[in-house]
Amino acid sequence: MMEILQRFKRPLLFVMGPLYIVAGVLHFVVPDLFVQIVPPIFPAELALVYLSGVAEIAVGIGLLISRTRQLAAWATVALLVAIYPANIYMATSGVTIDGLGGGDPSELVRWGRLPLQGVLILLALWYTQPPAGSER
Repeated sequence: MMEILQRFKRPLLFVMGPLYIVAGVLHFVVPDLFVQIVPPIFPAELALVYLSGVAEIAVGIGLLISRTRQLAAWATVALLVAIYPANIYMATSGVTIDGLGGGDPSELVRWGRLPLQGVLILLALWYTQPPAGSER
């Protein structure tokens, strides 16, 4: 089973990296969409959106470069933990997203983001390990 999963490890990087980059770029293209899911207890929502956008772009690029992959994977874990409050807020507050592609996400989407974040964290943790066959 592990051998089968191992076959997907490298190709999955070329999905994950670009997806984080695109998500990060979207923070700058449509920041108002992301501001809406920042919990109100956090100050400077727009600055946090831009900061998380830069972080997503950085981890996406870092995951694609073998020399920075492990560090970028740890940074991805940290980023996913840091943005988790936005997912909790979205799930528990019935946030309606105004703007491009927005609307009223279904309960399934709102609550589904919470365990998905756990899966993404586990996936990022997979890349914190040195490549098979390499020495520490």
